[in-house]
Amino acid sequence: MDASAPAPLRLLSANIQAGARTDAFRDYVTRLHSQVLPHASKRGNLENFAGHLGDFDLVGLQESDPGSLRSGFLNQTHYLAERAGFPYWSHQPNRRVGRFATSANALLCRHPPDEVRDYALPGRIAGRGVLWARFGKDHDALVVLIAHLSLGAKSRLAQLAFIAELVQEAPHAVLMGDLNCEADSGELRHFYRQSGFEPPADRLPTFPSWKPKRAIDHILTTPNLQVLRRWALPNLASDHLPMAAEIALPRGAAKEPS
Repeated sequence: MDASAPAPLRLLSANIQAGARTDAFRDYVTRLHSQVLPHASKRGNLENFAGHLGDFDLVGLQESDPGSLRSGFLNQTHYLAERAGFPYWSHQPNRRVGRFATSANALLCRHPPDEVRDYALPGRIAGRGVLWARFGKDHDALVVLIAHLSLGAKSRLAQLAFIAELVQEAPHAVLMGDLNCEADSGELRHFYRQSGFEPPADRLPTFPSWKPKRAIDHILTTPNLQVLRRWALPNLASDHLPMAAEIALPRGAAKEPS
């Protein structure tokens, strides 16, 4: 590897289901109380997850509870940042379920972004958003977006069109999150044409975590970023497997830790 090139960047994206573990479809019914009430196992699940984050530079979270009843009023993003040794974190609370639960997109990073923005996403049902972060300045900046898209294809199409607008002038960009659709879906194919993002080279199923069949968790990049490898982590918590990637930045691009 060229010694003058920036060191590879290690990324992780995970839908953590507010710390609730799911091991079978029946758990959605038998453990329904854990979705709206605090439970001791959630802290242990978060501890287990935090123990696997040390090798990553940037972590994007979906369904991180920012401090509602179901998490015991624990800000899970802050907790994970402290337990895994990330000095900088940001979150975007966006989905409220009655009085009991709130979900957030979140970012953990080793060094501070130059700018962070919250955007609400369009959709038939309000409550989806994208967390936007910029590392560096001008043409060499690295832009990272974290999103959890809707279940409906029509809403996802509108949401991805909105995200495409955000990256029109970002040659070095990463989109990661639970996009609720496969890489070859109609809405993502349209997104590639709009945004210049590239489809992944391989298909890595991440849902459901106990028997993955659907590849709906993604780390997507623009062509100026070379993906060295992508892999799914084992079931640490949640009903999704975490998605990881190692990317090479071109010479001159702003590496996240700078």
